[in-house]
Amino acid sequence: MKKINFPTAHTILLLIAAFVAVLTWIVPAGTYDTLMYSTDDNNFVISNLDSTYTIGATQESLAELNIKIPLNNFTSGAIYKPINIPKTYQQIEAKPQGIVALIMAPLKGIEATIDIILLVLIIGGLIGIVNATGAFEAGISWLANALKGREFILIILVTSLIALGGTTFGLAEETIAFYPILIPIFLAAKYDALVATACIYIGSTIGTMIATTNPFSVIIASNAAGINWTTGLAGRIVMLLVGLVICLIYILRYAQKVKKDPSKSIIYDQYEQIAKMFPVNLNSDKKLTYRLKLVLLIFGTCFVIMVYGVMQLEWWFMEMTTVFFVGALLIGFITKFKESEFVDVFMKGAGELLSVAFIIGIARGVTVLMDDGNISDTLLYYASNATEGMHKGLFANTMLFIYSGLSFFIPSSSGMAVLTMPIMSPLADGVGVGREIVINAYLFGMGLFAFINPTGIILASLAIVKVGFDKWLKFVTPLVIILAVVFMVAITISVYL
Repeated sequence: MKKINFPTAHTILLLIAAFVAVLTWIVPAGTYDTLMYSTDDNNFVISNLDSTYTIGATQESLAELNIKIPLNNFTSGAIYKPINIPKTYQQIEAKPQGIVALIMAPLKGIEATIDIILLVLIIGGLIGIVNATGAFEAGISWLANALKGREFILIILVTSLIALGGTTFGLAEETIAFYPILIPIFLAAKYDALVATACIYIGSTIGTMIATTNPFSVIIASNAAGINWTTGLAGRIVMLLVGLVICLIYILRYAQKVKKDPSKSIIYDQYEQIAKMFPVNLNSDKKLTYRLKLVLLIFGTCFVIMVYGVMQLEWWFMEMTTVFFVGALLIGFITKFKESEFVDVFMKGAGELLSVAFIIGIARGVTVLMDDGNISDTLLYYASNATEGMHKGLFANTMLFIYSGLSFFIPSSSGMAVLTMPIMSPLADGVGVGREIVINAYLFGMGLFAFINPTGIILASLAIVKVGFDKWLKFVTPLVIILAVVFMVAITISVYL
């Protein structure tokens, strides 16, 4: 009997896009009126089906619209995107998405994510250049010898540092750059590629899931909910530590099992394939010369500059991409690459990540279909109605799972915050709990589903190491169940404190 292979990431996303297209024929189309602050004339711009008009930007105007958000959150620029106005939902004429729309959706998604795609391709080119210098080979050989017998330190350091980046400034899509670099190091430490993937992806996910100062989730969500972002911060810090410890124990247990017996690896049948993709020569006679040390220093500095730029200079993808491009040029210059050789190696490196870039675009195409079909607001409307009259403990947990479900359709944390918080956060008032409970439900719900969300970045991450989604699910599902139980208990307790 012929073995049926699990579909590729590209096929999975196209099937999801087809499912969403079908939904646009079933789910009623609908929309909320939106409000946006105009810095040009200090007014609010309100848009609905019939017209667009302005009103004075005052706290009284917000109160009349049932928006319980301080005016300063708009005038300071903390809320700069249009927000939904509560109690304005109405059904509109359906816009079902047909075959043509389905075919165009991935292309529109690629167009919408071209900044991220460009970053991925430039990073691929940079990695190709560094690989060609032999710096990675020499560096990995040195590191493997330095960590001999203490390889577990690598797991703790990588997971913790990436989680720190996730909780503070939202390190997520940027982690795509780390896989080709760290996987050979983990293989040299006698772990499998799944351990490296787990350290990077789980570290990022647990960090963004329990955000402390992340401006793209907790801060923008708190502003849109009308509360200070520090409300509930102490509890989130405790849960971050608890969640990180659980994740570290889970990864370490699997890693030690694989180290003792490689046949226990979930991806053991891919050992040779992955070894060819990420060759590791621990007996390399390549010496870590001063020039190669300088190459690695420039390479590492690119990431330090990227992190600083995002945190302190409000950089976005174009600035980050420029840093890596300049890094590639500098390395090519100091290692005396010939011009033609530099171009060939750079393009080959970029080509290695082209598949990943397309996955990012196709995933965004799913959101494009929802927006074009006008069903996003409808799902939000019915989700908000589902919590009416609930006991506060049940309310908190229901909100957690609502946000998990909504994140399949709206994987962007900032997009989710702006769209949902003006609608969802006032529901807490009626139940008798603080609005920070809705913030936590939003963070925990999106974070839990992010571990397996095919419309997020997990498929792009897995594509780098050619690990199937089915094998990732086998690995991570027990962890997701453990974390779900822990966070359900935590959010239930929090409503009574």
